[in-house]
Amino acid sequence: MSLLKSNPLYRGRIAPSPTGYLHIGHARTFWTAQERARRANGVLVLRNEDLDRSRCKPEFVAAMLEDLRWFGFEWQEGPDVGGPFAPYNQSERYSSYRDTLAKLERGGFVYRCVCSRKDLQAAAHAPHAEDDEEPVYPRTCRELKAGQIGNRKFCWRFRVPDGETISFTDRNFGPQQFVAGKDLGDFVVWRSDDVPAYQLACVADDAAMKITEVVRGADLLMSTARQLLLYRALGLAAPAFCHCKLVMDDAGVRLAKRNDTLSLRQLRARGEAPANIRAPW
Repeated sequence: MSLLKSNPLYRGRIAPSPTGYLHIGHARTFWTAQERARRANGVLVLRNEDLDRSRCKPEFVAAMLEDLRWFGFEWQEGPDVGGPFAPYNQSERYSSYRDTLAKLERGGFVYRCVCSRKDLQAAAHAPHAEDDEEPVYPRTCRELKAGQIGNRKFCWRFRVPDGETISFTDRNFGPQQFVAGKDLGDFVVWRSDDVPAYQLACVADDAAMKITEVVRGADLLMSTARQLLLYRALGLAAPAFCHCKLVMDDAGVRLAKRNDTLSLRQLRARGEAPANIRAPW
């Protein structure tokens, strides 16, 4: 069953997280997003995904804006320029996420889970997805009643429809299919530290900001399958998706924010010209 819908009016976005300095991999994916928005004569939105309170720092936010401008990015809506769907900082959108979680709870799509990270690591029968770090959850708490939780910390998980094939056509990689319960399990939508998880926040924001195409890295293809389930549960039209190949280092490992030598900040400090960096693209 295909869950993908699209909107004819183009609104794209770039959504960096200020947990470190942006690197060349981010720049290439974001540049693809900007170019697609420009070709469509559309709007590009900058969203600051600063929900991780322990890792997001003000200095990284300032560096993010400065480095993106230096590289040649131009956005029409964002935390520094405003827009009709403000605020554009996720840390200021908490009430929206709460409302989204409440809607999922009313619909019976989510349940409380008391499993710790250690519990999941100990579950030998819980396979790991290939493209991200979230294991296929062994459904330990699916039938757990609220009264059984006591004073234990818990997260909220989305109950995937086991056996259903989630399919969509990616605008770069073509047809994609994932089987719920096999390729992806019940996933976290609200963390035990009372912070909305990426999947929920992303869907809530993209819908609220009327994003019509999401451009991001190929490592998030399975996240798209999860998010399509959320869009359906919430009764929302999903955007189109275009996933980009990842930039790898010399060892064939995808870049991370710890790769300081390939950060935009370091490239700028070395006197590199953005046009020269973009030329091979």
